[in-house]
Amino acid sequence: MLSDDLKNTIQEGYRSFLRYRNLKPRFGQRQMIATIASTLAEMPVDDGEAGDGEPGPICAVEAGTGTGKTMAYLLATLPIARASGKTLVVATGTVSLQSQLLEKDIPELVAATGWTYRFALAKGRGRYLCPLRLEQCLDTVSARGSGLFLFEDEIPFQVDPGSERMVKAMGEALEAGSWDGDRDAWPETVPEHNWRALTVDRKQCAGHRCRKFSRCCFFQARESLERADCIITNHDLVMADLALGGGAILPPPRDCIYVFDEAHRLGATTLRHFAGNFRLQAGIHWLEQLLAGIQGASRTFTSEAGFQPLLDGIGNAAETVLQTLRQSVPLFHSLLDRAAPALDHYRFTNGDIGEENRALCRQLLSVFTALGNSLANLSEQLEGALDNPHHPVPRVALEQLFQSVGNWSGRVETATVVWGLMAREDPPGEPPWARWLALEQGSGDDLVISVSPISAAETLREQLWNRCAAAVATSATLRALETFNRFSQLTGLPDRARCVAVQGAFDVGLSGVLAIPDIGADGGDHEAHTLALCRCLETLIDRQQGTLVLYSSRKQMERVATSVSEALRALVLMQGDYSYSEIIRRHRQRIDRGEGSIIFGLASFAEGLDLPGNYCNHVIVAKLPFAVPDDPLQSAQAEWLQSLGENPFKTMTLPDTSLRLIQACGRLLRTEQDSGRITILDRRLLTKHYGRLLLDSLPPYRRELGPVTGP
Repeated sequence: MLSDDLKNTIQEGYRSFLRYRNLKPRFGQRQMIATIASTLAEMPVDDGEAGDGEPGPICAVEAGTGTGKTMAYLLATLPIARASGKTLVVATGTVSLQSQLLEKDIPELVAATGWTYRFALAKGRGRYLCPLRLEQCLDTVSARGSGLFLFEDEIPFQVDPGSERMVKAMGEALEAGSWDGDRDAWPETVPEHNWRALTVDRKQCAGHRCRKFSRCCFFQARESLERADCIITNHDLVMADLALGGGAILPPPRDCIYVFDEAHRLGATTLRHFAGNFRLQAGIHWLEQLLAGIQGASRTFTSEAGFQPLLDGIGNAAETVLQTLRQSVPLFHSLLDRAAPALDHYRFTNGDIGEENRALCRQLLSVFTALGNSLANLSEQLEGALDNPHHPVPRVALEQLFQSVGNWSGRVETATVVWGLMAREDPPGEPPWARWLALEQGSGDDLVISVSPISAAETLREQLWNRCAAAVATSATLRALETFNRFSQLTGLPDRARCVAVQGAFDVGLSGVLAIPDIGADGGDHEAHTLALCRCLETLIDRQQGTLVLYSSRKQMERVATSVSEALRALVLMQGDYSYSEIIRRHRQRIDRGEGSIIFGLASFAEGLDLPGNYCNHVIVAKLPFAVPDDPLQSAQAEWLQSLGENPFKTMTLPDTSLRLIQACGRLLRTEQDSGRITILDRRLLTKHYGRLLLDSLPPYRRELGPVTGP
């Protein structure tokens, strides 16, 4: 139970926040605070002994847009985390929500309550500038042709007027203390190829051996985590920490209360984090670069006898890997030839690649492992050299070779994981891993070998839910078909978890209209439906308003965009023509000028997009957002469910479609003052048996089920 002091702290904090914002209490927000607080009150007492102890309590809370869920979970969790001696870890699914927490929500909470908590931001190493890399790039700018760099291809920095000015400005800002090296805090967009030259991964980082260690942006940011009461991070970094055993980046799970915002992404994030792929031609190319780098290093390090045998060993190992890879290419292409003519991939049934293919993958695993061991030996030798201030090889040469070896080691490690998973025989009774080959269009049509778990449930159950002090999962969309079953299935949520949907803040029946007109074709007939879309959009769209049209197929979106009238097309901002942020900027600019604007978008515009007020008066869903039927991972998941005697359409496809449809409709009402219209141009909602299930799971908008009408 919560102590009276904790109850009073939370209640007074909420009252203070309402007074500060001049708001009235929201029933759903109060319900969410109470649910989280009562759940965390069940945390077992920490006996101080080693081990993870008894599993902590968990709750999943669905809270719709406008509930104020961020303030709700902060108000409930911060006092309880402090009282229990735990660190609060808030993990979001997007960088934009992290920024909102740090720049708006948390400062507002602190100002309203007077609470004194220490907050820190945890990001991956790749989001921070490396001062040593910056120095190297500045040297390149000032003396490009001096021969300073041993391996130009390993420092992919192209000097041009824009990048030269940017790099110099970064150096000045870092020196002046006006910038902390965080990529997201730099006022300009940094092109990806430039940023890669300015940062390092864990394999390329020399840690305390680096002469720039005292000024390292990444380690300075990490120091603040140790003092923080609350750490703001993202789902991927939590997964990275758990993959390393927990406690490597963040505090150990038993010392953390986790809050997963946008938790509907958690299962997919986990799958993506533990999946892997290998591009055959790209792999051959970088191995050729590795050999060239080793030859260059051999010329520079000739005076240091201790390095030459190691360099020779790496060269020999890399030659063996190259030979094995080249021999494997036609074999993998022959497997791809088995694919159906309409597909550009070949998926192995039940994830079983067969003994002959496993033997090939074991061979690739063996040669990559040997190369990795050779690189590790050289890296260890270089670490010793960096520790020696009197080493005969110039330090700048040691640093650059160390970074190159780190880059190669990281790539070899990734390849080793992929080939190990490809060669692995899945244990009987467990979900098999999905394994497939695909032809990547463009860039020489490279052949990609992919492997992925088909379920995140067991990983999350073992690594997270059963080890943490407590956890809260929240999102505006956790339920599918009005239950938490699919979310629990995807994330392995244990039976002890408490699942609650709190009352929403909006009266959607008053503010929103849901129309399902008959356009003469349903989404199941692709050709007829596309032609019908081209006709009906001319009358459905008010050209003076902000409209969002969501598609499930890029092909259909592009065809409609080229088939509508020139007058309508002039208002369209289509995904692919501009970046996501540029589309939003142009759309808002048009609306601010009193003009109409239309966004044509795919799945990324159906989730998380925030266009309040007149920025979006009308959401049009072109067709029901079923997953791509031939997606190899989805197919593997359906195959596994079928092997268990389940109906994949009912268990997986329909709930996932329900969730995507709810998210798409959720783009309309973003504040209590918003109003507008949702039009779904797929009569399968009314004509198919599953349509009524999808329709009943949507919020209770006023419904218009008649024929096409004008705006």
